[in-house]
Parts: sequence; C-alpha cells; structure tokens
Amino acid sequence: MARYSAYESITVDVEDGVATLEFHRPEVYNALNDDVMHDVTRAFDEIQLDRNIDVVVITGEGEEAFSAGADITEYAGSPEEHDPRQRDRQDLFYDMYRKTRECHAPVIAKINGYCVGGGLILAMYCDIRVAVEDAKFGVPTANIGQIPTGGSNRRAIELVGEAKAKELVFTAGFIGADEAERIGLVNHAVPREELDSTVQSIIDGIQDTGRLAVKNSKRALNFAAQAPDEATAREFEADLWWDQFATEERERLVDAFNEGDE
Repeated sequence: MARYSAYESITVDVEDGVATLEFHRPEVYNALNDDVMHDVTRAFDEIQLDRNIDVVVITGEGEEAFSAGADITEYAGSPEEHDPRQRDRQDLFYDMYRKTRECHAPVIAKINGYCVGGGLILAMYCDIRVAVEDAKFGVPTANIGQIPTGGSNRRAIELVGEAKAKELVFTAGFIGADEAERIGLVNHAVPREELDSTVQSIIDGIQDTGRLAVKNSKRALNFAAQAPDEATAREFEADLWWDQFATEERERLVDAFNEGDE
C-alpha cells in the first residue's frame, strides 16, 4: 500500500487503484477546520495527477462520524474580527468541494456516522454515497445563525429537489439513513457490518468496466447536471463520445465482447 505525502489531519492510502482518504479528528467528530480543508484540497491535487487511480473513497476515523462539518470554534466573534478571513474560508470550502466533484475518478463517500453541515456538503459533492443505517444527516446552519455555503444550495436541490432541500435547511433538523436513501441523498443505507462489503462491491463494479469510459462518463454526467441547456450538454457529450471511441480501451473491449458472442 502506497501512502501519499504526510498531512496534518488526514491520510491518503493507495492500493490496487483505490485511494482511501480518511479524516483523523475523531475527538471532534472529524470536523472540518482549516487544516483539514487544506489537506483535502492538496490530496485531490495529488490524486488528479495520478491517472492510475480508479476510485477514491472518503471516510472518517472511528464509528461516530463521517464529519460533523465546519469547526464552529473558528466562527466565533464579530464580523470585524473575521473579515476577510471568513471570505477566504468560504472559498476554501468551495475549492475542496469542487475538486472532489471534478476529480477524474469516481469518488465514494463511505459514511460511518454523523454526516452534518459541511461534512454532508462534501458527501453531496461525491459521486456515490453509502451510509450505515444509524447515520444521521443534517444541515444545522440556521441553529448558529448561518446559511449553507460552498455552492451547496444548488447541489442540494440537484440531489433531493427544492422542497426537501428547503425543509432540511429551514428546520435545521436531522434525518436518518433510511430517509436519506428514500429522498436520494444517499445511494445505499446498510447495516454497519455491511458497509465495507457494499463499498467494495461498488469499487469492484467500477474496476470491472472500461476505466477510462467511467472517467469520461463522469465528466459527461457532471457537465449535463449543470449545463445551461440540452443542446450544450449534447454537444459536450458528443465530443467526449468521439474521444472515447478513439481509445485503445474501446477497441479492445468491443473486440472482447464480440469474441464472446462467437
């Protein structure tokens, strides 16, 4: 197992094409302070340069939390005490989320407990979310007199629709994993003992396909989700389709498929 550069608050281990990024602040429910966000951003910069990585898995140390979100101790005080620091911090949040979504490889959030606030937003920017059945999800920003940030409002509406996104934000309450699965916030809610195997089955499925095709499919799907109109999405999709058609991977897999029919 290879380990990326040393970080302050996370580790990134790479084995068989899978990069596992783990938060290491269990004493504060893996809260996202500035150090964590800088580490995650730098880690994805490294991952982006490693085209041998097929899948990225993000999780939190321990069994209590994926991440409890922003470290609220960094938000105390008057606006004058924070300006322009807080504006910079919001840019840092968005940069971390953006790099997760734009990563060349599919990113899986392996949610092992509380997934709250900025932690939930990070999970929403992942491609696939798998949670234990006793996980809790919420956006309690209104409880501390703040609003969701980092591009999360649009992303939440994309995933669960405007009405449910507003309910989650306005009430600042929590929902369980079953409800999160029902509304499309997570792909799978599973017993804790099945978390590892469920994530591994998804990884196996991804690695059993055309790996470059998966990465180009991610690009097409991400673009389509935010394209201004259908024609723009179709044009981007068509260009990617031709790029993929020209690859050795496509030729090899089509030949193998046809040989299997003989």
